[in-house]
Amino acid sequence: MYPLNLPSFEAKIRKEGDCPEIFDPQRRKYVALTPEEWVRQHFVHFLVSEKGYPASRIANETAIRHHSRSRRCDSVVYNKQLEPVMILEYKEPKVPVTQQVFDQVARYNSVLRVPYIVVSNGISHFCYRIDYETQEYRFLTDIPMYDEL
Repeated sequence: MYPLNLPSFEAKIRKEGDCPEIFDPQRRKYVALTPEEWVRQHFVHFLVSEKGYPASRIANETAIRHHSRSRRCDSVVYNKQLEPVMILEYKEPKVPVTQQVFDQVARYNSVLRVPYIVVSNGISHFCYRIDYETQEYRFLTDIPMYDEL
């Protein structure tokens, strides 16, 4: 797979037929090992191992309804009250993070209204915080620790 700008870890990978699969601890099952999934698994591992995010408060492939259509957020982080506080959107490493990606996650956030948004292609990572009172957002220089959310 692709080298990423994230810490490596011992991923559980198996080959099922012609398609390699990676174990997703959040979903408790093996899933197709796509380049985007490679980024997701590394990023979630980074959040848990480096940023203190409880694995039990991260959900992958979270279903939402937007304009009566079913959509899936790549990952959602929940606080201690089990309220969503962060949406994460992943792209494969060769896909640049563009305005279209930010627009996509903004549509998801119109449903969840979280204070933190993260977008990553495994090489470049962007995080911003939304202040709903002032209707402003501020890009952060780092992904916050879980206890800072």
